[in-house]
Amino acid sequence: MFKTRLLSGIVLVIIALAVIITGGDLLLGVIAAISVIGMFELYRVFKMEKTVAAVISYAVALIYYLNLRLNFLPDMMMLAIGFLILLLAVYVFTYPKYKADQIMAAFFGLFYVAVMLSFIYQTRMLDAGKYLVWLIFLCSWGSDTCAYCVGVLFGKHKMSPILSPKKSIEGAVGGVVGAALLTALYGYIFKSQMDIQLTEVWMLAGVSAIGALISMVGDLAASAIKRNYDIKDYGKLIPGHGGILDRFDSVIITAPIIFFLASYVMR
Repeated sequence: MFKTRLLSGIVLVIIALAVIITGGDLLLGVIAAISVIGMFELYRVFKMEKTVAAVISYAVALIYYLNLRLNFLPDMMMLAIGFLILLLAVYVFTYPKYKADQIMAAFFGLFYVAVMLSFIYQTRMLDAGKYLVWLIFLCSWGSDTCAYCVGVLFGKHKMSPILSPKKSIEGAVGGVVGAALLTALYGYIFKSQMDIQLTEVWMLAGVSAIGALISMVGDLAASAIKRNYDIKDYGKLIPGHGGILDRFDSVIITAPIIFFLASYVMR
């Protein structure tokens, strides 16, 4: 299992490097595909992944990504309201096919997966985005690795004993500090390319610390959903890691945080 997890993790990192460095339409298309797969995994939990409501959700997600590229909607709230009206129409005109929680899950899934993940692309499209986008992964995957190492070595106090008994407070602190230090090192190496001073480097390290702290919420929230519905993994797409939501649970919530905070620091 460890060998499978390691090898698939290496392949995942290589693909991520290639796609994010290339950026542009390739990144947009890949993130859109990942979002739809992630939504499918989430809807499967609610036993509605192949329903009309789910298909409408996938279509709206693709429209959302297309609008990021072509900007044909004057206000994204139009899409959100239209999506909600469509879901409610499906709910009432096919009653009692759907339960209320399935319709709410369909609406939630679009924003939780597709909209949140889109900030990877949106961060990449910032002026210094080809450097800033890596902060998303430093304070999600990077902090997760640091938290695991510190937790194994020094972990004594459980952070959430019922929801995730293996996670410790010491590990959480290690993850936050580790993400900040990794970002400080990264920012120092590339500060000339990003055209920033040492002050901004430390500010970005602070941004990553906040992102790392919030990434734990994303990780635990995804775990809570799985526990509520008694499932081990969201999928089996990534050998040794589970599905898209199992691997991107912390990235989902970190991406928009990094986008907004990094945009503020770099303005």
